[in-house]
Amino acid sequence: MRRLPDEPSRPRLTALRRAGAGRIALEVDGRSWRTVPDEVALRAGLTAGLALDRPVLRRLRREIRRVEALALAARALEQRDLSRGRLDARLTGARLTAAEREQALETLERSGLVDDARLARARAEALAERGWGDAAIAARLESEGVGPELAREAITDLADEAERVCVFVERGADRRKTTSFLVRRGFDEDAIEAALGWLDEDDRPGLR
Repeated sequence: MRRLPDEPSRPRLTALRRAGAGRIALEVDGRSWRTVPDEVALRAGLTAGLALDRPVLRRLRREIRRVEALALAARALEQRDLSRGRLDARLTGARLTAAEREQALETLERSGLVDDARLARARAEALAERGWGDAAIAARLESEGVGPELAREAITDLADEAERVCVFVERGADRRKTTSFLVRRGFDEDAIEAALGWLDEDDRPGLR
């Protein structure tokens, strides 16, 4: 009877040891292999004696990539608030797969770290205070990855353009230059007419 060749033995996890706060050192066949975050070891189901076959290694790699994606996103958000679209572009640049990016983004949205509606409101208010009109604010928000609908909602919450614009009209300013300035700032015709009306009155507020 012909004997089948012995099946090659698979490497096995022989120990999992604490390696500092939040880290686990993995030992394979009695030798140090690598360290992973606690969450990775837990979600990948790593235990002493586990054979490192292909499904286990794929699961381990997937969990490591997931944690790496979250860490990369968190570092980007430390600098400034980012929209979902802008953050997705950052993760794409890190060569993460679409599934890895989506999972990271969903986690960050659930935690409240990524919130396009909140970002749109804050950015719209800041731009309005700096003297930008609705059209310019909408364009800026969309350039930052905020969707058109959320941009419109954020602008709707602002004071009317006709109220805002007069604060940025300089007392005694030239009408033609004022019109050109306000057009560049993205104000509509009604707001510009309101501003020009202020120029003809004695109690206009002046530039702030």
